Amino acid sequence: MNLVGVIDGAGRTWGVRFPDLDGCVGMGATPDEAVANAAEALRDVVAHKTSGGFALPKIRSLSEILASGEVAEGETTVLVPLLLDAGRSVRANVTFDAGLLDAIDAAAKSRGLTRSAFLASAAREKIEARR
Repeated sequence: MNLVGVIDGAGRTWGVRFPDLDGCVGMGATPDEAVANAAEALRDVVAHKTSGGFALPKIRSLSEILASGEVAEGETTVLVPLLLDAGRSVRANVTFDAGLLDAIDAAAKSRGLTRSAFLASAAREKIEARR
């Protein structure tokens, strides 16, 4: 699921806000950093609200937000992926080139991670960086 974020800024100050989630923002020195921080903030806010029994507001589409007039001149929209952990692990069978698997294992080991933890982290980063 993607939520619409509104990005604004200049120079070394950028921010992303979510019109459908008051108070949920991500800031950064660059637009990319602001979007990455917004994805993390989005995950944290939604997880907190749902685990606390709070209802989420209606999540609107990009066209609904654009039609609402909530995006000011100088702002632009960005779709931010929402990745929530399900709280359970599942086994998956994947296939890699042997050389790539060796590199994955070496990178995981150097970071003190298991192969699974490394791959999950890499997948999250790749998905959240998608624009």
